[in-house]
Amino acid sequence: MIQYNPREWFGLIFKFHKSDTFRQMLWVLILFASFCGIVVFLELRYEEVYAFSNTIQIHSLLGFVIGLLLVFRTNTAYERWWEGRKNWGALVNNSRNFAIKINAMLPSSDTESRKLYRALIPNYVYAMKEHLRKGVKLEELEDNKFQSNKELEKFKHIPNQIAQAMYLRLHQVYKEGKISGDQLITIDRELNAFTDIIGACERIKKTPIPFSYNLFLKKFIFAYTLTLPFGLAYEMHYWTIPICTFILYIFGSLELLAEEIEDPFGTDANDLNTDGISSTIKENVREILR
Repeated sequence: MIQYNPREWFGLIFKFHKSDTFRQMLWVLILFASFCGIVVFLELRYEEVYAFSNTIQIHSLLGFVIGLLLVFRTNTAYERWWEGRKNWGALVNNSRNFAIKINAMLPSSDTESRKLYRALIPNYVYAMKEHLRKGVKLEELEDNKFQSNKELEKFKHIPNQIAQAMYLRLHQVYKEGKISGDQLITIDRELNAFTDIIGACERIKKTPIPFSYNLFLKKFIFAYTLTLPFGLAYEMHYWTIPICTFILYIFGSLELLAEEIEDPFGTDANDLNTDGISSTIKENVREILR
């Protein structure tokens, strides 16, 4: 995720980065500008093509419709991004609360359990981070006596196994009489929240925008921008080229941005900073369970 100052107006206007939509669409814009140039040349040279000049009224009506569709598309993608951020914010709070309760309720002599949770809680967070990407990186997890990284290799859903290890240890502590039943119920709520949070993130990850809607919008943008030069050429002449190219840049950029942020757990520039959040949780938990 790119960190920036939103008040730097002019600095942001002239700033380009590798994920900027202009870079991604550069060759498409060049090809489209060439196409517009050919259309304008033919329409100004041959009078038979003037029949297309009346289509500008149709494009005005369709432009309003496509604008509404793009607004809905962008808002839907941003809602997914923001929901992902709220879930990761809940993960931060839940990890801290769980560590605080474990530290407060366990007897001071049980250093082994503290040491175990000091490893398992960050392990769960790091495993969840990579689980929502392409797969868990076991080298990021801290090896411990209760659960080795080699044992985790054979499982597909590693965060579930780490959560199960935390449950097993908590049940063992309860059976040994180190915590009471009421304390077990209190801590159990925090453990349940871990699974609820990853389930909510998986719902975002595995439920993209409906295919038919996404396909229709792309076809609509393509057809609209491809026919737009025919309607503008007679009145705008060669100004049609930059105008139509800029319109394609706007529509295409909105669609590209929506595609990027609808899956907020990856490594794109506009995705959530889950690496930084994971590191923060690890530092907080280690400080609490020192």
